[in-house]
Amino acid sequence: MPSDLASDTVPAFIADWFAALSPRSLSEIATSPETVALFSADLTIGFCRSGALSSPRVGALAEPARDLFLRAHDLGVRHFVLLQDTHDPATPEFQTWPPHCLRGTDEARTIPELATLPFADQVTTIEKNSLNPAIATEFDDWLDAHPRLTTAIVLGDCTDLCVYQLAMHLRLRANARNLSTFEVIVPADVVDTFDLPVSAVAGAAGMPHPGDFFHRVFLYHLALNGVRVVRSLT
Repeated sequence: MPSDLASDTVPAFIADWFAALSPRSLSEIATSPETVALFSADLTIGFCRSGALSSPRVGALAEPARDLFLRAHDLGVRHFVLLQDTHDPATPEFQTWPPHCLRGTDEARTIPELATLPFADQVTTIEKNSLNPAIATEFDDWLDAHPRLTTAIVLGDCTDLCVYQLAMHLRLRANARNLSTFEVIVPADVVDTFDLPVSAVAGAAGMPHPGDFFHRVFLYHLALNGVRVVRSLT
């Protein structure tokens, strides 16, 4: 088994790409706020606060996410969608991941930072039973009901799992429909993934998950597929 250092070493060209990311102005993106939507992946108690898959790295997204929602709303954006794990106990996903975010439990609840937004009653929550936001959910119906959208801002967790699935679904859906002006934006400072170093699973069941490696590699892969990855939205 390689060392933690080796397992978390990002190829130099990806590290250089990540270091060169630039911020982008949220006000410039939202000049036509009715065409902009914010989509959050899995900012729930079970990933941010407590539970088998909770992580301090992910928990640290709570305040930046709230700030981004508030600033977008101040600019006139009114489309906010939370895609959230709300699992059935029988899901086969629990053969891969520990049980988490079961329907009816605290883990499946939205984090207080978003649940207490002044406009929380205007936020749409879409439950999902897999990593994918659109399989057996109402997500595509929501998107079809908002045909004027041309900009999707994606935030949340985890970069290489539900964020990746969400951003790629939006990007590929637009590609398939020849929506040439549709843009998917991921601010790198409002997404993250968990860290499970090699040393933490040595001699035990489970697979290492070096957080910095997967965070940067999957952001790079999103960019490779036409998603606009930025340092931040200022």
